[in-house]
Amino acid sequence: MIKIQTKLPRSLTIACSGGVDSMAVVDFLKRKHDVSMLFVHHGTTTSQEAYGFLKSYSETTGIPLNVYYIDSVLPKGVSQEEHWRNERYKIFHRVDGPVITAHHLDDCVETWIWSSMHGMGKIIPYSNQNVIRPFRLTSKNEFAKWCTRNDVPWVEDNSNNDIKYMRNYIRHEVMPVVSVINPGIKKVIKKKVELDVQN
Repeated sequence: MIKIQTKLPRSLTIACSGGVDSMAVVDFLKRKHDVSMLFVHHGTTTSQEAYGFLKSYSETTGIPLNVYYIDSVLPKGVSQEEHWRNERYKIFHRVDGPVITAHHLDDCVETWIWSSMHGMGKIIPYSNQNVIRPFRLTSKNEFAKWCTRNDVPWVEDNSNNDIKYMRNYIRHEVMPVVSVINPGIKKVIKKKVELDVQN
C-alpha cells in the first residue's frame, strides 16, 4: 500500500525521472491533485530516452511536463553523482510551490546505512525548503505493484545497475548483506522515519 505522511497541497510539481517510483507517484497523486511533472535532463543517453518517454506520456495524459537541463561543468573534487544531485536541487528550489519527490523506504534504509559508514546514520528528511518527500514509509516494491496493477508505464534506466556510482554499489552489493545480518532493517528505519515528520 502506498502511504503518504502528511496532507499535501492541491497543486503539486512532481520530480519525475520516468522510473517506476516517480511514475507511481504521478499516477497516485493525479487522482486527487493537480499535478505537473518536472524532468531534469542530465545530458546522457539514458536521460534522453527518459525525456522521450515522458514527453509521450505527457502528450497522452495531458499532464504538463517541464524540462530543465544540467549544463554546468563538473567541479573539481566532486563526484558526478553528487554534482548531479546538487544541480537537481538548485532547479527544484527555483520552482514556485511544492516539489514532490518519490523517495521511499528503501532509499531511507540505503541512506542510513551509507551515512552510518561515515560516522552518523542519517534519515532522509521529510522536507528540504520547498521539496517534500511524503512517501518515505512506502517500499519500492509497493510502487512497482501500483504500476503493474494500474497499467502505469515506466522506463528502466540501465545506469541504475552501474555500481561505479556509490548509491548503486550500496543498493546492489551492500544491502543484500545487510538484509542477511538484520532482516528487520526496514522496520528499524521505518520507526525512525515515523518520528521524523516535519510540518
